[in-house]
Amino acid sequence: MNSLRHRHAVLPALAVLITVAGCSSTDDDASVAVPSPDAKVTKLCQNLDKALPAKVDGESRDDPEPASALTAGWGGEAIILRCGVERPPKMVDPEVAEGRDPDAVPGGVNGVDWLMEKRGEDTYRFTTARREAYVEVTVTDGRDSTGVLIDLAAPVKKAIPVGIAS
Repeated sequence: MNSLRHRHAVLPALAVLITVAGCSSTDDDASVAVPSPDAKVTKLCQNLDKALPAKVDGESRDDPEPASALTAGWGGEAIILRCGVERPPKMVDPEVAEGRDPDAVPGGVNGVDWLMEKRGEDTYRFTTARREAYVEVTVTDGRDSTGVLIDLAAPVKKAIPVGIAS
C-alpha cells in the first residue's frame, strides 16, 4: 500500500516536470519591446526593414520576438535594432556634446551620425542622430561595434532621410 501511495505522488510530479520541460525554450530568440512611432516614422522603419542585410558583422539575421518590421536582430541577442524609438535624453545633454560624459559619445560612421552609450560591462547602445527617425542598435558580447555600424550605414542612409526626427 505504501508503494502505491508513493507511485501516485510521483506520477503527478513527473507529469508537471515533463510539461514544464516541454514548454521551456532552449533557443536563443531574443525578446524586445517594439517601438510605437507615428505613421510617417513607421513607414520609414518598414523601408529600413526591407533594406537591412542578411548578415551584420558576420552574424546571420535572427529577428527578435515579437516579430515586427520595427525590430531586427543578428546572432540572437548579440545585435538588436529597433526603429522608431524615442530620442535618448543624452542626445541633447550638453556634457555629451562637450565630451564630458565618459559613457556617451557622439560620432559618425560612413555618413551616419550616432550617439554611443555604454549600457553595461559589455553592452553599447547606438542611436542615429540627424535622421527623420531614431534607429537604436544594441551591441552585446563586448564585440567591436565598428563592423556593425559599417554594415548598417548603407541601409540607414537609403531608408531614413537626413533630417530631424519628430
